Parts: sequence; structure tokens; C-alpha cells
Amino acid sequence: MEEFHRPVLLNETVELLVPRPGGVYVDGTLGSGGHAEAVLERIQPGGRLIGIDRDEDALGFAKRRLSRFGDSVIVVKANFADVESVLAEVGVGKVDGMVLDLGVSSYQLTGSPERGFSFTLPGPLDMRMDRAEPLTCEQVLAELSEEELADLLYRYADERWARRIARAIVERRKVSPIKTTTELADIVASAVPKRFHPKGVHPATRTFLALRCYLNREIESLEAGLEAAARVLKVGGRICTLSYHSTEDRVIKKFFARASGKCQCAPGVPVCTCGAENRFMKVLTRKPITPSEVEISENVRARSAKLRAAEKTACYGLRG
Repeated sequence: MEEFHRPVLLNETVELLVPRPGGVYVDGTLGSGGHAEAVLERIQPGGRLIGIDRDEDALGFAKRRLSRFGDSVIVVKANFADVESVLAEVGVGKVDGMVLDLGVSSYQLTGSPERGFSFTLPGPLDMRMDRAEPLTCEQVLAELSEEELADLLYRYADERWARRIARAIVERRKVSPIKTTTELADIVASAVPKRFHPKGVHPATRTFLALRCYLNREIESLEAGLEAAARVLKVGGRICTLSYHSTEDRVIKKFFARASGKCQCAPGVPVCTCGAENRFMKVLTRKPITPSEVEISENVRARSAKLRAAEKTACYGLRG
């Protein structure tokens, strides 16, 4: 587990977050603790960091990595969407900054095939971020209708071939249950016409992404987590987000736009109802920051990362 996960855009994230000695910060997706470690190094003396994650393996690794910071770090198993209740439980009110590094870790993808996140390694179709949750990917594939499967593939991953893939899954499960990652990957690859297989990318990439997002309610958690972050940040506090696919990035971009006063209502609506008139944030990244060629060459999983950041400028009380 030495290579649990390499933090992406680490220096750029810390520069935008501007952690200060004595400050209180949240890492809502603690993972192996790479971003948290960099923040903790900059907020001493007197600073505190609350690290949140749903994955027991990640929490165990992060605790060991961050043990040298003693009582300055608090590690909590939770969903970052519940950051308000987490902070209340540890006696913290408002915070100076928050980091959200979304997606899955390198360890989840390649270091633990039994977790079922990777389509290149044989393993059970699990895909749960929190293994205490009862529903697995295998159950989703067995229970959802063809229409429901197609809808989730398109909604969560913009899968062009959603209906063909959903049909192939349903036809295969009539013969026998779909139980392994490689079996599912083969079904998807067969469903997508070969001439449309993307170069350098496995045709099952979007299917695995969509199923993971659906199973773990990742987009719903992100939407709720951004709202919660806006409430727990102090005025002047900052939030940095790292996303790895277009669905995540659209949610963040839309939230930051509304928060900075740009109406997100449909064209022609006579009165704004999205809340943009209640401006409470300043966007710090006009365009998302992406990894350099050097970073991508050293860590290929960084290639799709987009870093966005915003600063809270006013109190926020919308959408409790």
C-alpha cells in the first residue's frame, strides 16, 4: 500500500487553498492523505484538519501517514455531503477551506481488484466505496430494467451506446448472472461496434464510471456536498475541487457559476429561480487548471483532472 494514491495537482491545489497557520480545514475525500499532508504542513502551529472518507482502507492508510501530526488531524468515516454533521460532532463550526478530490484512488483501481472498480483486473462486481453499504454492482446489473440501465449509463457518463450496452447486459443475464469485472467489460466491448471503440481507451470505461457513480450516489453527494461546503466555510474561506469526468465538472461549474451570480435558469424564464441573485462566492479559476505534460507522464491517471476553486464572499443560507 505504499503507492496507495499519488495526489494530483498538489502544488496548484495548495496555492489556491492558501492554508494558514492556525486555520481549520476539511479534506472531504481524504484518500491516502496526500493533499491533507500538504495542508497540515502549512497550518502549523495551531491548525487543524478534519479528514473525511467513506473507504475504510483509505482511512487506515491516511491515519498512518498523518500520525506525525497528532491531535492536529481528525479522521472520520463519512460522506463529505454530511460535512455539517461531521463538524458538529467534532466540535468545529466554520472552516477556512475545503478540498474535494473526487473519483477513485489508484489503490482502489489497481491495488485491490476485489473491490471491483477496474475493468482490466478480474474481480467481483462490487464497486462500493463504503463496503458497509448493502447494494453491490452485481445486484444493480441483476435487478435494474433495460431502460433503467440505459438511462443511468447516459446520465452519469454520457455513454453514446447506452441502449445497446443495456440490451446486451439484459440478454446476457438471461443466460447466467454477470458476476465479474472482466465479464462485464467483455459484454460492453462486444456491444459497441468495433469501429467506434475509442483509441487508447477501453470501451467499458464509461460503463464502469456510470455504474460506480450510480451505486455510490457520487453526483448526488457532490451536489449536496457543494451546498454544505458553502454553509460551513467562513467568509474568505476557499474550496478547491478536483474532478475527473465531464459529469462531475458540469456540476461544479454550474454551482460555482450560480454562486458567483450567473443565472443558471433556462433561457426565457421571466424571473430567476436558481438563486444566482444571492451572490456568495468569487470564482478563482476562470478556466479549470489541468495537469502539465510532466505530471501526466509521471501519473497517467492525472490526465483528465480539472481543478476549480472559489472563495466565499458572503453568508450563504440557501437550500438547507
